[in-house]
Formats: sequence, structure tokens, C-alpha cells
Amino acid sequence: MSSIDGGNVSGGEKKTSWPEVVGLSVEEAKKIILKDMPDANIVILTPGMPKPLNWVPNRVFLVVDTVALTPTVG
Repeated sequence: MSSIDGGNVSGGEKKTSWPEVVGLSVEEAKKIILKDMPDANIVILTPGMPKPLNWVPNRVFLVVDTVALTPTVG
């Protein structure tokens, strides 16, 4: 019997969420997601951005709400 608990999966099913990446950098989060789901198409969103309504089985939304580096001109 398979079970899903907070995105963790057993029984051969694919993960559907990654709560363990909350608080990590975008690059770190992407590495973890791609390790679990190598064919993932990771789409970066900011809070409030609308998510597309169509279902794409390999699309993963990564919502980022902080500026990680100082913005600079150039």
C-alpha cells in the first residue's frame, strides 16, 4: 500500500510537493527538486503571481518572496 504524507511518497509514486526546501535558496531548492524529479520544469513565481490553470504533470512552481542578492546596475 502506498501513502503520501507532506509530499513524501512510498510505493513507487512520484512526489508532489517539497516542504523540505522552504527557506532554502532557489538554486538549492531546484537541486533537491530535480534530484527527486529529473524531468521537472521548474517555474519561478513571486507571491501574488497567478499560476497557469492548465495542468502540466512535470511542472513545479517555486514561489520566491525575498531578494537573495543586492540589486545592482550594470
